[in-house]
Amino acid sequence: MPADTTTPIAPGPFRRMWNWLPDRVDRRVVVAAWANLVMQIVIVGTGGLVRLTGSGLGCPEWPYCTGDSLVPTQAMGIHGLIEFGNRTLTGVLVIVALVAFLFVVRIGRRDLTVLALSVGIGIIVQAVVGGIIVLLKLPPSVVGIHFLISATLVVLATGLVCRVHAQPGPRVRAVPAWYAVTVRVTGAVVAVTVAIGILLTGSGPHAGDDIAARNGLDPILWQHVHSWPAYATFALTVVLFAGSWRTAPALRLRLWTGLLLAVELVQIGVGLWQARTGLPILLVNIHMVLAVLVVSAMTAVVMHITAPAPTIADPALDPSEQTAGSLS
Repeated sequence: MPADTTTPIAPGPFRRMWNWLPDRVDRRVVVAAWANLVMQIVIVGTGGLVRLTGSGLGCPEWPYCTGDSLVPTQAMGIHGLIEFGNRTLTGVLVIVALVAFLFVVRIGRRDLTVLALSVGIGIIVQAVVGGIIVLLKLPPSVVGIHFLISATLVVLATGLVCRVHAQPGPRVRAVPAWYAVTVRVTGAVVAVTVAIGILLTGSGPHAGDDIAARNGLDPILWQHVHSWPAYATFALTVVLFAGSWRTAPALRLRLWTGLLLAVELVQIGVGLWQARTGLPILLVNIHMVLAVLVVSAMTAVVMHITAPAPTIADPALDPSEQTAGSLS
């Protein structure tokens, strides 16, 4: 039988690159995961700056800045630079997300691969939605979807950070059932708070451009509506923080619920301050970033109520009840 003389295309460089990629979670993987999360939070701040400075149509076309120029022209002034700067940052996000994906793909853990890939796909979806927003001249409904996607990307990026620090394999509930239910209810209330906050923003003065429409809701009324789930979130978080002292120290729920509580306290303070001072740009932008920090901290709490299946993480929990815990 004749020998196979087929030669792979450039096997050396690809094999060397593959061998260079991490085959376990090391410092490179941890740094890439954290960079992914930080960048997702940073772009919320820069995106808020675009809207709050009235630069939403600083580049009136997409993907080009004008019909015949990729970059802003001198006539566009500071608004064009701000909008184009935010678009450019999206490219940085893509690079960071790609690095994070490449750093986990050889490890062979499905949870890491799916989370990293989901962030990358989400960034592309977000860029397309951003382009639609510009072409439709900043309709508040689509702008709201834009923020929801950002919050979802923060959830995914936080999940990746939590998982790179966790042991691989199936996981089971490692807290009492009432605590797990309270965590999930708190997460749902956080989601409601964010959604109502988006509606409130769509009724306020910061439209992104003078020609952008508003949703027609009464901003004074919806400020109060927004505060109801926000205070419910705070009350539930107090319960979670108090209950965390009866969970296994290895779960580190005291840390994460304490962090969530601290961010919420700052967020409530900033929210009251901005409402009483006429919504100044700086405070509104801080409020937006704090919103996704709350989402991130809440995600971390959710991710830490489980433990690797072989581990009895909470001695106060009946072993039979633990083995009945849901896999996650």
